[in-house]
Amino acid sequence: MNGNRSAVTGHLLAFITILIWGTTFISTKLLLTGFTPLEILFFRFILGYAVLYLLYPRRIRTGSFREEGLFIAAGLCGVTLYFLIENIALLYTSASNVGVIVSIAPFLTAVIAHFALPDERLTPAFITGFLIALGGIGCILLNGSLRLQLNPLGDLLALLAPVVWALYSVLMRKISALQHNTIGVTRRVFFYGLLGMLPALLLFDFGFSLDRFRDPANLANLLFLGLGASALCFVTWNRAVGMLGAVRTSVYIYLVPVITVAAAVLFLQEQLSWAIVLGTALTLTGSALSEYRPKR
Repeated sequence: MNGNRSAVTGHLLAFITILIWGTTFISTKLLLTGFTPLEILFFRFILGYAVLYLLYPRRIRTGSFREEGLFIAAGLCGVTLYFLIENIALLYTSASNVGVIVSIAPFLTAVIAHFALPDERLTPAFITGFLIALGGIGCILLNGSLRLQLNPLGDLLALLAPVVWALYSVLMRKISALQHNTIGVTRRVFFYGLLGMLPALLLFDFGFSLDRFRDPANLANLLFLGLGASALCFVTWNRAVGMLGAVRTSVYIYLVPVITVAAAVLFLQEQLSWAIVLGTALTLTGSALSEYRPKR
């Protein structure tokens, strides 16, 4: 009974996380008029770290350098590298290409977890669901244009992003087994992620000017990204990974394009098309099939 309740809670946390993450593109798109991608990334995670520190100021004590190494690797993978690689990829290839390529994250997570974790195994249903969902995601992102222009450098960087996220998911599964406080764990991961950003602040165009925060729209969008998409969502996602496992939680990433399209229709008045409707149906079918677990 407790196991079923834990699974339901895990699914609910994963869905809430993806619901918020699927709408972050609106805030990011609005902020790009006054901020660079690196500035948005740095400010949102600084804000997220501050909030998590207020909620849980106690220091997590690790038992060995190996345990601390898990936090370092998770911070570099899930915060620094993933977002930087994805943003840089957008400079060299289209958003559609990045969207299609990044959507293979659940499959890569399953493959890595299959070899790295004893209780995570690939199943035929998962692979079939992945192929169906990937077809649906392609329909949504291409929107019936049937054009996907290859850009080798950008596409290669986009392919690295889901690899890094898959590693992050597996690392968080290992960290969850240490039984630390979830908020404290996320704060420690943010710390190492922000530490990893410091070299990028020197290499790329970055400004510390705070005048931009006087604009209520800028402040509201950064608060949403920092408090909601960073502080809250990373806590709920990490908790869901601990409850469901890396593979089952990652399936929810399939829903990001669906939620993004719904948000675009509601907030940006974008039009629906047959390709988007078909893609949404295929994505939901694939994600549901990926969750299938035969009874033993």
